[in-house]
Amino acid sequence: MAVVIPLSAVAYQSLRVPLSGRACRLDVQQRSTGLYAALWVDDSPVLAGVLCQDRTWLVRQSATTLPGDLAFADTQGTQDPDYTGLGSRFVLVYAEDTNG
Repeated sequence: MAVVIPLSAVAYQSLRVPLSGRACRLDVQQRSTGLYAALWVDDSPVLAGVLCQDRTWLVRQSATTLPGDLAFADTQGTQDPDYTGLGSRFVLVYAEDTNG
């Protein structure tokens, strides 16, 4: 099952979203070198400062308590995401069971 995480076209945002029954916090920040993400699951850090790229899993490990992973997808091509297209051109998707 895939879920689209609602994002806005702003340079920095932090949101709380339930994923696979877990309380998750996601920070997305635009820097001069790209868009970066940080993720907490049940108040424990899972990743920090990960560069967001088109169709590339963010977590990429099965050692977390989250039974899935997150990836950005360019709906109009294959560019890496930037904040100006978040929520429209660039969507963030959570898919369960990608780590296993």
